[in-house]
Amino acid sequence: MVQIIQAKNIGLAYLKERFGLQRVEDEAFFTEWLDNLPEITDVEKQYLDRVKSNFLNLAQRPPILENAVKMVVLSPLLDLAGFYSQPFAIGTEESIEISVEDEGEVIRGRIDILVIQKQFWLLVIESKRAGISLLENIPQALAYMLASPNQDKPVFGLLTNGSHFMFIKLIKTHTPTYDISDEFTLLKRKNELYEVLVILKNFSQLLS
Repeated sequence: MVQIIQAKNIGLAYLKERFGLQRVEDEAFFTEWLDNLPEITDVEKQYLDRVKSNFLNLAQRPPILENAVKMVVLSPLLDLAGFYSQPFAIGTEESIEISVEDEGEVIRGRIDILVIQKQFWLLVIESKRAGISLLENIPQALAYMLASPNQDKPVFGLLTNGSHFMFIKLIKTHTPTYDISDEFTLLKRKNELYEVLVILKNFSQLLS
């Protein structure tokens, strides 16, 4: 009998055991968030300052749910990074399913925002309710990324709860490998949305 497992309920130990998933500690594996990054304009910085201010205003009246995170924070970032333009197309609330061979298990879940280019899953963005730690949601994001049909190219992800941001890179080889970026936050005086946008722009350029 097939056992259905919700993606939100799995951990890194499960993914390692069932799929052989391994984290790479070498910085050379995930340079896309570090090297050869594009510039952003003063106008974009002013816009991101307003995005940060809008979110912090919302945070004064919790709870901030996923739809508010998408509308106030994610949508402006995707727009500025070019993911609303060709060759990208946006899919929302996409169902995913991963079968575990010889174990009779199926992982199911839904992706909050999925950026698709030529039918390949290139960027998975998982937005979580503000106030929830990103750490506990890394396994869910990786499970979604493992479901990508793209076997030849890296899959990139952005995990956010609105106030914190973390990037993920996954390569689906015989032994799937991944690494994560540093965490960026809106709780500092410096607006780290600048760095988030620069990295997203770099992904957009690489993937297009």
